[in-house]
Amino acid sequence: MHGVSKLFFVNECACVKITVMRLYKVIHRAPWRVVKISKKRQQLRFRRAMVALKIALEQEKQETKEMLTIYRRYTQGQTNKEELKRANEQFVDILKGLGLGVFALLPFAPITIPLVVKLGSLVGVDVLPSSFNINKPIKELDQKIAQENQEQQSNNSIKK
Repeated sequence: MHGVSKLFFVNECACVKITVMRLYKVIHRAPWRVVKISKKRQQLRFRRAMVALKIALEQEKQETKEMLTIYRRYTQGQTNKEELKRANEQFVDILKGLGLGVFALLPFAPITIPLVVKLGSLVGVDVLPSSFNINKPIKELDQKIAQENQEQQSNNSIKK
């Protein structure tokens, strides 16, 4: 009877030791998991920001081309007031972008540009061009990222 209780005690200690080791591995590996997860999250956030910037720049490019064609037609007398108003709004957007470009050249630009944008919003002045004011939903940005990844993969498969 004494041998059976001793065997039970050994098995119980082994179970406790295994449980403690598993707990130690989880606790020990948890900081690495947190680091990996936060790194992935930061990469995704950065990628979303870059895609949003790309979309805004594409829109700004398209609007600028449209503005130039409207001004060209204006010199020939072939536009109406509504088109001219839209072209003038785009010209103001270009001037806003140039104004922010001046701040980009100054030292501490990562601090000054958000500060100028925030102060402008507090005062009621729109500092950013219109294409940068549109807040795209995260789902749209993720779809755009997935679409770009598929295009890259298809291009890589074609090259091979």
